[in-house]
Amino acid sequence: MHGAATMPLGPGRLVLVVGPSGAGKDTLISAVRDALAGDAAVVFPRRVVTRPSSAAEDNVEADAEGFARLAAEGAFVLSWTAHGHAYGIPATIDAAIAAGRTVVCNVSREIIAEARRRYRNVTVVEITASPEVLAARIAARSRPSDGDPVARAARKVSAPVAADVVVVNDGAIAQAAEQLRAAISGSVGQQVR
Repeated sequence: MHGAATMPLGPGRLVLVVGPSGAGKDTLISAVRDALAGDAAVVFPRRVVTRPSSAAEDNVEADAEGFARLAAEGAFVLSWTAHGHAYGIPATIDAAIAAGRTVVCNVSREIIAEARRRYRNVTVVEITASPEVLAARIAARSRPSDGDPVARAARKVSAPVAADVVVVNDGAIAQAAEQLRAAISGSVGQQVR
């Protein structure tokens, strides 16, 4: 029916991993992806990004023109810009969500509201760390596309995070990765520290 409101997509679940630069989002996602490699119920789609990927990331690189063309063709269900680069989550996740699978994506907090409108079951997991740890990690990875590490670490975002789960990633990667895995499986409460 024309003009009818579209129901949010389900029954699967979308897990949005958010947090500041240097929090270790990609590192933790990679560790959990490896741990769940045999679990077909959990999907870790590759983002399309207009910058080179690092060793910890599993992104598809695109230049600005290619990204714009993909966006115009409807290749992304969620997209945003941050730090001078464009990011897109592939439209293929809709089939996984419709099939009841859990999809895990590293995204900007700027798209949380849009994701909650589009999908029935959304869980937001915020990965964070102390300011000192964030600054040290950004400086250590030294990606030219990051720009000034001090400015990136100090960046404040306009959209507050309404996280369902918070993982403080100041210590051992294995511990924080297990907390993220528990959030993905839905077996944790509000705050994980």
